[in-house]
Amino acid sequence: MTTCIPAGTGSLHYSATLGKGQGCRKTSWVSGVTFKRCIQKELSWSRGVSKFLQIQRCLRYALEVAKHGSVAVITKAEPHESNTNYAQGGVSAVLCPSDSVESHMHDTIVAGAYLCDEETVRVVCTEGPDRIRELIAMGASFDHGEDGNLHLAREGGHSHHRIVHAADMTGREIERALLQAIVNDPNISVFEHHFAIDLLTCQDGSDTICLGVDTLNTETLEVIRFISKVTLLASGGAGHIYPTTTNPPVATGDGMAMAHRAQAVISNMEFVQFHPTALADEGLPIKPTKSRENAFLLLKLDVVARSIDDQLKKHNEKYVLLDISHKPREKILSHFPNIAAECLQYGLDITRQPIPVVPAAHYMCGGVRAGLQGETNVQGLYVAGEVACTGLHGANRLASNSLLEALVFARRAVQPSIDHMKSSKQDPKQKIGELEAKWDEYLFQQGWEPTMVGIEACEMRNLFCCAELVISSALARHESRGLHYTVDFPHLEESKRLPTIIFPCSSVKSTWSSRQLHKQLMS
Repeated sequence: MTTCIPAGTGSLHYSATLGKGQGCRKTSWVSGVTFKRCIQKELSWSRGVSKFLQIQRCLRYALEVAKHGSVAVITKAEPHESNTNYAQGGVSAVLCPSDSVESHMHDTIVAGAYLCDEETVRVVCTEGPDRIRELIAMGASFDHGEDGNLHLAREGGHSHHRIVHAADMTGREIERALLQAIVNDPNISVFEHHFAIDLLTCQDGSDTICLGVDTLNTETLEVIRFISKVTLLASGGAGHIYPTTTNPPVATGDGMAMAHRAQAVISNMEFVQFHPTALADEGLPIKPTKSRENAFLLLKLDVVARSIDDQLKKHNEKYVLLDISHKPREKILSHFPNIAAECLQYGLDITRQPIPVVPAAHYMCGGVRAGLQGETNVQGLYVAGEVACTGLHGANRLASNSLLEALVFARRAVQPSIDHMKSSKQDPKQKIGELEAKWDEYLFQQGWEPTMVGIEACEMRNLFCCAELVISSALARHESRGLHYTVDFPHLEESKRLPTIIFPCSSVKSTWSSRQLHKQLMS
């Protein structure tokens, strides 16, 4: 199934100073946004140009490519703030002698409603164990059993015990180990509180080439430009397109929206996984005074989420109750220490009281379409993690496969990135300068005036974009499969077992994409 969605229908303006030069009051147009800038000096580190650029966090990738050049890791908030940090379940991998790659593949494909890409599934399930061993070698500490071996849990959809975990804080432990390694690497620079506005792209014939990204320093409101031959997006999902979500506040679909505006192909956005047992504020003895960043509790199936939602609507209720108080207190606290502590803050003892829960948006199975090396159709742009659609999850994600996917594709993207960096004949800095000169002339002719805009407007633009991608993808699928269920087409249709592919349209009226603006100038 294919559909075509314009990359945008409006313009976004802001005013800021870039670099350390002074006295320049020049207006420029870059990637669909307008700003005042100082052009005397670009970033002073690494001769002004980074060889590798990573937006948000794919720390395993950064550590590997840093062996071959300088790396800028750009984070929207603090380095630890990401969906990974709140991943409670674990990482799935074939580490038990009675388990097999074929069994893991079968479980993944069945969970994905047979929409998974089989080659991708084989790659991830085969390479997963080595990625786990690498994490352990780097200092990640996972739970062990009494026999001294890794404690392997079994979650819904898995036929074997294969979930490596660190209590109910697995993602946090993985991120802790990787962040420590990042801090100790002299080739890696971390830029906190830098919101990625748009990717910098240019055209080479029919090819779109990524040259870096424009960011907004949300503490100083300065626009900082990062120029690089290779950019990897690891910006997470878009849970906040829905009113309830397990995602942290930073998950506003920024990477998906940026990639779409940069003409990247998007796939399977209709498959949004809802967690059935997110903590419901309305049912807590002590109501939270501000938005909580971490809410989900216990893993169930998408069928459970739909069933709960159906009952809530039928009975006009705001939540249902989940009761695990029949389990031994010690077992509950050892398995779910973080959850127990979170609930206790609001007057709820999960060892004695039922837990108010509600379904909430949890994970995007779709995203920027990627190949087996994490590559996209935009040259120099790679993706990993929830922002990517690799074909692993198909129509529904198997429990604990998401962290595994991120680890595998972060590693697989390393060598192609190095090869691209070495072989690229593009001079990103010179190319951006040439495009800016043409854009400046065009803007002055049109009478553009820059105005200030903050991170909220940028996030809202991205949320609207992702919401449109989800809705358009859902309307294009005339069946119910996996996470996608519609009363208009309630049955699964074998003839429609195809991924949804979104190709951005070219439109002279659209101004959010640098590619589209460039085409205007050339016409």
